[in-house]
Amino acid sequence: MVNPIIAAIISFFLPGIGQIIQGADVKKGIIMFVIAIILGWLLVNFLGSLGNIIYCIYALYAAYDAYKIEA
Repeated sequence: MVNPIIAAIISFFLPGIGQIIQGADVKKGIIMFVIAIILGWLLVNFLGSLGNIIYCIYALYAAYDAYKIEA
């Protein structure tokens, strides 16, 4: 298990990866990572700056989720 703060930082920049390195919820981490890729592409290409804000909110949620995982 990795320090929750490190997992949160990693998950902010790569949503879902923090969950994977914590080892507690690998399936959820993979799903979050795939969603982040699709969401990032859709939002940035179609909404521009607003899409960046929405993606940042998703990344913050992923970081919070990685931080609160109890293994």
